Amino acid sequence: MSGHSKWHNIQAKKGKADAVRGKVFTKLGRELLMAVKEGGPDPAGNSKLKNVIAKCKAANMPNDTINNSIKKASGSTENYEEVTYEGYGTNGVAVIVSAATDNRNRTAADVRHAFDKSGGNLGTTGCVSYLFNKKGLIVIDRTTTELDEDSMMMLALDAGAEDFEASEEVFEITTDPSNFSEVREKLEEQNLEFLEADVKLIPTTYVELDEAQGEKMQRLIDRLEELDDVVEVYHNWAE
Repeated sequence: MSGHSKWHNIQAKKGKADAVRGKVFTKLGRELLMAVKEGGPDPAGNSKLKNVIAKCKAANMPNDTINNSIKKASGSTENYEEVTYEGYGTNGVAVIVSAATDNRNRTAADVRHAFDKSGGNLGTTGCVSYLFNKKGLIVIDRTTTELDEDSMMMLALDAGAEDFEASEEVFEITTDPSNFSEVREKLEEQNLEFLEADVKLIPTTYVELDEAQGEKMQRLIDRLEELDDVVEVYHNWAE
């Protein structure tokens, strides 16, 4: 499979981010709120909410917490909007920051400060987005299923997946964003558990960094991920 970071990088990043921020459920709760505001509290009629719920489950958010967040969102007066920032990190690494905010000015200032403090540059809309493709990504721990590689591949492709890759630890399934929900739901019907289930921005090219440059780039990623409003940080650093 071409064009996305391997699971061990995702896993390492998520583990580090969880330890540093301790805010994962709070941020997911905000995504649930936005999905409910957009399409209502019933997942059956709200595909975006279905997708966020799958993301929450992949992050091990308890069902009670998910349901309570949806219930709270239904009566909430809070309003958040999705905003995206683009810029450059160490040695021209492309960076895209996805955020959910109730105050654009605050979030923009915080993101700009993180770039400036880490030797990066916040750019204009479109400056690096052409270096990424939007894809659905589903990751399954091989130890949680009895299906072998060939069986999983056929199941994924029959469900409408675009690509499939197997490593020692996981199966990675890539979809077109337009049918991510359909593929995910068909796999859920097989009682499969996901380590990752989300639509992501996947780099088409990668930038290599030496150790010193990598440390500098990691500081930028850490600073961005520590911001309350930041949902996801995408980059094309070949970690």
